[in-house]
Amino acid sequence: MIVPTHRFSILFFISVLLFFSSAFAKEPLKVAVAGLSHDHVHTLLRAYQQHEVAILGIAETDTALANRYRNRYGLPDSLFFRTVTEMMQAIRPDAVLAYNAISEHVDVAEVCLPLKVPLMVEKPLAVDNKQARRIAQLAAEHHTPVFTNYETTWYDSNQTLRQLVAAGNIGALKKVMVKDGHQGPREIGCSEDFLSWLTDPEKNGGGALIDFGCYGANLMTWLMNGERPIAVTAVTRQLKPSIYPLVDDDATIILEYKSGTTGIIQASWDWPYSIKDLQVYGESTSLHAVDPGTLLRYTGPRKQEQIPLQTEYFDDQLSYLKALLDGEADGTDDLSSLSNNLIVVEILQAARESAKRGERILMDGR
Repeated sequence: MIVPTHRFSILFFISVLLFFSSAFAKEPLKVAVAGLSHDHVHTLLRAYQQHEVAILGIAETDTALANRYRNRYGLPDSLFFRTVTEMMQAIRPDAVLAYNAISEHVDVAEVCLPLKVPLMVEKPLAVDNKQARRIAQLAAEHHTPVFTNYETTWYDSNQTLRQLVAAGNIGALKKVMVKDGHQGPREIGCSEDFLSWLTDPEKNGGGALIDFGCYGANLMTWLMNGERPIAVTAVTRQLKPSIYPLVDDDATIILEYKSGTTGIIQASWDWPYSIKDLQVYGESTSLHAVDPGTLLRYTGPRKQEQIPLQTEYFDDQLSYLKALLDGEADGTDDLSSLSNNLIVVEILQAARESAKRGERILMDGR
């Protein structure tokens, strides 16, 4: 009986070890929230309700807004703080997620990065180059990463498309077309708290050009391996001035690259339906990421096939951040990276200037 007992003890010990190892591995990311006025925060709070993330604190100056979220999601009073500074004096999360106006991202960075707490903001990184460069300066000085979250980063179709382009599947990359947007933020029912800054040219940096042009600039920079365009040309329009009197609601941006590649970004609050669509054209083949789960290859007008998708990339920003902070991934030059998103802001600022002046803007190479 001695041998079986000994074996049982070993098996029991292994089982316990595996159980605790598994439990430890599945420990959720601990985050703090800066602001509640961005409607994307609902995704995070639903993940919190499903115990997929631990929220240690929420900073929101608008008491009425904080109360609405507290009641809707059954959040304890102890989570809420008036300011990011007050919150960070009381807690130390793994990362801070910013869901406030784009113009306020730099303010969150001023508090969090000196404390060496990583920061992820909702797209885009900043409203202009001055704010973006200040964030980058803080990140460098304090050796603390900053990331930008885009919905399209987590699309398996986009990740597979990029792998095929990088592998030379379509030959030389000739042209990229990105279409992003929807019927309009008011038309689709965005909250008044969100609309109050989304349609403000100072707080958002612009209208559809910023809100959806950033997706195309982000994807284009990624496909071009971090190369900056040599020139940017943009046209903006107000198709619905009675609804959006202060900002553009439709924009077309053309990016020119030294290699001859052209990027065309169509960003609008005037599509007939929601769209996030990426097409790339090579020497004899094109790829079309129609939606998160559909990628098509064309070798002729009627020669179409659906491409199987790779599913190895992260499902969302939470799994991505957890892997980065655990040292299991390298986000140096990917879609969420600071290096990519500094170029995104440069492109958007040049596009805004081009539309204002009616001129093609040459990028200065800095």
